[in-house]
Amino acid sequence: MSNQALAPELVRRYLAALGVAPATPSLEGLCELVAAQLTRIPFENISKLYNRKRHGLAGLPSIELYLEGIERRHFGGTCYSNNFYFYSLLASLGYDAKLCGADMSVADVHAVCMATVDGREYLIDAGYAAPFLLPMPRDLAADYVVELGRDRFVLRPQDAHGRSRLDMYRDGQRKHGYLAKPAPRRIEDFHRAIAGSFKPDATFLNSLLLTRYYPDRGVMIHNLTLVESRGSASAVRRLGSREQLAAAVEEHFEMPRAMVAEAVNELGDLQDAWA
Repeated sequence: MSNQALAPELVRRYLAALGVAPATPSLEGLCELVAAQLTRIPFENISKLYNRKRHGLAGLPSIELYLEGIERRHFGGTCYSNNFYFYSLLASLGYDAKLCGADMSVADVHAVCMATVDGREYLIDAGYAAPFLLPMPRDLAADYVVELGRDRFVLRPQDAHGRSRLDMYRDGQRKHGYLAKPAPRRIEDFHRAIAGSFKPDATFLNSLLLTRYYPDRGVMIHNLTLVESRGSASAVRRLGSREQLAAAVEEHFEMPRAMVAEAVNELGDLQDAWA
């Protein structure tokens, strides 16, 4: 993989998947692209499990495999594929965009995008299973808050090193977060982290997480729990088996049930993805 611009045909395919027409870079255009990415392409690790078993994949999927999954199976990806390929699309469309690293419990274990429009820089994260349907400004004087159902995400003003901290709260308790750093990175800088995500004890080989967002609501499946959120309310339902889980993924994410069942059977002991 490299940070080169996508070929014109791949740009056309990607935009078609998003339902967005090509346009001159602008803040309005960036907002449209981000909203389309978040509402049309889910965060999910079904494709990771399926491609690992069927194709022996142990790294980032090719852009062709990524787009084919979106077009034919309603797949998406996790942070590396969703954010790297969205960054690549922005760069190919002429946006002043960069791929950046973010620290969690380990340095640079998460990838995010940043883009500058009209002299203002924005954080874009299509790979955090969060309802970030708009670019988030980084030149903050106060906290920037995104809320849906029982989840609350708070982006803090930059620290003295130009880094942006994002905190995730669930039911009022801090659950997770990361520290996004503004230095531009290459996808090769994440190869160790990507390889680590395929180790037997890796999070997304041992837990299932899918999110799909709409302008006014969201759906999440986390292991055997289905959460449907609208406004400040969340309805939580426990799924009784992996068979019910596969059926729920088909219903809410329109992925082929046989593929989902095959992927789900690859899962380990259903750990907490945010632990």
